[in-house]
Amino acid sequence: MNTDRIEQLKSFLKEEPNDPFLQYSLALEYLKMEQDSDALTIFENLLHDHEDYLPTYYHCGKLYEKLIKKEEAIACYEKGILLSKKQNHSRTLREINEALNSLRFEV
Repeated sequence: MNTDRIEQLKSFLKEEPNDPFLQYSLALEYLKMEQDSDALTIFENLLHDHEDYLPTYYHCGKLYEKLIKKEEAIACYEKGILLSKKQNHSRTLREINEALNSLRFEV
């Protein structure tokens, strides 16, 4: 377990509470430790407070999938696709598109 990394990120967030990269990094650490509810809370806050922070959409969508929240995952991916196009980020667009297609066409 990497609780030291989590504590370090929390400390950084006390100094920079609105930094989306720090929030995102903390959510990823929670995912690694399978603390899904903590990660989801952060991802959902990022989607609300920093809706232009593109990396959130793929990982939040994947977490929704893991939690069997298919409709939320689809909505998250669709918003991520629109933002990827707007930001002209083709790699992220491709990754989110693949995740969405996989989810829609799973058996």
